[in-house]
Amino acid sequence: MTQLIPIASDDIMIRIQDTPNPLAIKFIVNFSLKNVGNATFTAKEQCAHLPLASAMFEIPGVVQVYFFQNTLTVTHTDELPVSIVKNSVMSVIKTRLTVHDPDFTVNDETPDRPKVDRSGLSPEIRQIEEILDRTIRPGLQSDGGDLQIVEFKDNRLKIFYQGACGGCPSAMMGTLDAIQGILRNELKNDEITVEPV
Repeated sequence: MTQLIPIASDDIMIRIQDTPNPLAIKFIVNFSLKNVGNATFTAKEQCAHLPLASAMFEIPGVVQVYFFQNTLTVTHTDELPVSIVKNSVMSVIKTRLTVHDPDFTVNDETPDRPKVDRSGLSPEIRQIEEILDRTIRPGLQSDGGDLQIVEFKDNRLKIFYQGACGGCPSAMMGTLDAIQGILRNELKNDEITVEPV
């Protein structure tokens, strides 16, 4: 565990940014929330050891919390008005950031892409990862999301959307079409199909 730096709640600045997913809100904080990689939680039990993350699930309707660098993206069910969700999340950040460890790890976390050792992957998947790093991931990450390759077999690429991308209408339509088009063009293979899992 890292030695936590004392943070006064008055020093915490939070900027709220809407995402293409109408049910996901991105919160940009002036302190690091996740120093290495990213992490997605879909239930309080998964993050019981993290006061900042687990407290988010006390807010009615919160179904997912995503950490990446100094951003936190919260996906909700629209059970509460958006203004109440935003105020509640900001309140949790202000009260729990003081005991938050940005060096936390989780079992299934996705490490930062540039630091990943991909030598054990097939040449096809390594090439696909490089294309996604260059073309698709920067846009997804700027909107509070990401994607992970699950499998590539028989020209079918299965991906898992993370953060704001999960359940986002544009991720399921426009972004999916863009990924497929870019991969078909760059790999010179019109048979490639992309599907979310």
